[in-house]
Amino acid sequence: MRRPVAWVVAVVLFVEGLGIAALNWFMGVVVDRQDMSLAGLDPDVMSLSSKIGGVVFGLYFALCGLVALLVAIRNRAPAGFGRVLLISVAVVHGLLGAFVWGLVGWRAFLFMVIVLGLVVLLLMTYDREEGEARTAPGAGPVGGDTPESAKTPDAEGTTPEPETAAQPDSGPKKPQNEAEEPQDDVPALTAAVPATTPL
Repeated sequence: MRRPVAWVVAVVLFVEGLGIAALNWFMGVVVDRQDMSLAGLDPDVMSLSSKIGGVVFGLYFALCGLVALLVAIRNRAPAGFGRVLLISVAVVHGLLGAFVWGLVGWRAFLFMVIVLGLVVLLLMTYDREEGEARTAPGAGPVGGDTPESAKTPDAEGTTPEPETAAQPDSGPKKPQNEAEEPQDDVPALTAAVPATTPL
């Protein structure tokens, strides 16, 4: 279900970007040709600002549509800057819906709310499925766990103890019989005492 939603969001955002750019460009051309002025503003400035605004907003919606298109093609959740763009376009549609309710009518408001719902559904669907994939049963243990073979009891029902490394020889062994003193390997040297004769 998530891929069709991503495709729909991409198409809607591309159409919106093209429509907003065309509408603002048309308004700029009309203001320029009719030589209109609003509150003493220069008609050329009004026409140029309308065209620039249309191009900027059109590129913004087209970029958001490109992010949704990549999500639909790769079938992966948006991340980083792409996710920020989709969240921002959802907020923009919420604000536009509040404005067009009084300026245009309920039909424009309904359209904005539908697009807002599609963008939010796109974000939530991928987040939910990724969360389920992380907590799926049967996932392998994370590094550092004891292997299953060490925990499986043997035929007698006893669990084998983990093998430990052989301890290094820490020094000479003590004699088995404490009463016996250790013998040196080097033979003792006895000095010859010279014989003395009485005077």
